[in-house]
Amino acid sequence: MRIVFLLCILSLLFSDVKAKNNAIMIILDDMRPSIGSYGDPRAITPNIDNLMSRGFFFNNAYAQQAVCAPSRNSFLTSRRPDSLHLYDFYSYWRTFAGNYTTLPQYLKSQGYYTASIGKVFHPGITSNFTDDYPYSWSTETYHPPTEEFMHAPVCRDTETGKLEQNLLCPVDVISQPGHSLPDIQSVDEAISLLSNLTEPYFLAVGLHKPHIPFRFPENFLRMHPLWKFREPDMNYKPYGMPNVAWNPFVDVRGRYDVKRLNVTFPFGPIPKDFRAKIRQHYYASVTYVDHLIGQLLDKVNFTDTVVILLGDHGWSLGEHAEWAKYSNFEVAVRVPLIITTPNIPKKKKNSIDQPVELIDIFPTLVDLLDLPSIPTCSYNVGDNLCTEGDSLVPYMKNRNKRNMRKFAFSQYPRPGPYPTDMPNSDKPRLEEIKIMGYSVRNDRFRYTIWIGFNSANFKRDWNMVYGEELYDHSIDSEENINLATRSQFDKIKMIFMDILKAKFP
Repeated sequence: MRIVFLLCILSLLFSDVKAKNNAIMIILDDMRPSIGSYGDPRAITPNIDNLMSRGFFFNNAYAQQAVCAPSRNSFLTSRRPDSLHLYDFYSYWRTFAGNYTTLPQYLKSQGYYTASIGKVFHPGITSNFTDDYPYSWSTETYHPPTEEFMHAPVCRDTETGKLEQNLLCPVDVISQPGHSLPDIQSVDEAISLLSNLTEPYFLAVGLHKPHIPFRFPENFLRMHPLWKFREPDMNYKPYGMPNVAWNPFVDVRGRYDVKRLNVTFPFGPIPKDFRAKIRQHYYASVTYVDHLIGQLLDKVNFTDTVVILLGDHGWSLGEHAEWAKYSNFEVAVRVPLIITTPNIPKKKKNSIDQPVELIDIFPTLVDLLDLPSIPTCSYNVGDNLCTEGDSLVPYMKNRNKRNMRKFAFSQYPRPGPYPTDMPNSDKPRLEEIKIMGYSVRNDRFRYTIWIGFNSANFKRDWNMVYGEELYDHSIDSEENINLATRSQFDKIKMIFMDILKAKFP
């Protein structure tokens, strides 16, 4: 009997060890919630829809800055751009701001095998040209060989017949360099890795699409007929929108097929037919990446794996007559955030409406994996491991806790009050930043104020105001009616301004 009892105890202990859950994070580039189950009728996303049916999704999740490197640095360290002092692509936070612990680094310290595939950290100096290896990862990051051709002239132009650097780029995959595409290779590598992992793991898979250029297998374009995207739309800058809020979509203008349109800088509209084609190609890119996600998720054991899918920020598709990201508007900062976990049973209502932030992902995953929680940042010198976010697990356990979170914050820098090409007002370098736009979102309003900012000492001047915006989402979901100049909203503005001053003193 004693032997049997001891064997039972050992069996239980062994089962506890084996029960340690894995985690997969899928990061999509420039991904707004253009997803069927998010309520977008034009989207064809059966695999993401299926993932959403398995777990929880957040209807109002927001990036902290609508550009790749600052957003990724922010949610992977769980610190805001103002804490990292990184708003561009040209510094490494460990040497520039502090040796801050990342999400994969923490999981690695807790015994997880951590691996990165594709674009997780932004490549280049912003991740020390190593994707933060070996701090964050157990092995060097896999970058697909065809990644080097992402911005090469490999798009067959419909007018010249030549290979160009086009925005619109449906392709015959076999004819492409390497006879493949980066995201196809990344998913193949992830599937191969999953079949060989035997220890608890954290796998981050960063897919490039739907980031421009819209290069994808041409069959996905046929799934999205052009007539779906010819709706009446905004082809001019909305009245009352401050000039400082405008992004002139410089990177889109730089593509060969857009250059020949001769769009007036900075406010000139893109022609109507081409606007429809941009939307068509964006949605085709989303369907393409959804197809690859389905291949990856087919290899996942959901009984012992937490899966998180998110976009690093959104992308404008003609709202305010803008294209790309680079702003504080809802379409630029709102992203999909989907979480499935074997630890929390899915209830009938699996959508969560309270505003949340991408910096919440780090503490959320720590909770879901039942690891020692990390402290809230107190800004002491030794705070290398801390979070500026909050765990979302209480939301997932009780969808009715409306008093838990009321606000989400985003920000964007500008070199001046008027859109410019040089310096690039979409992507200013740190030393060029003279203005910072701070934005707060609650369940009804978005308020944004553009104030003076000293990039040499990171000080804010709340007395130097370059523009204000207030949008009421109960009547204006596309943020076309700026209420900030109307006196009846002065009290609401003051409340939001006080909130921002307290958050960003």
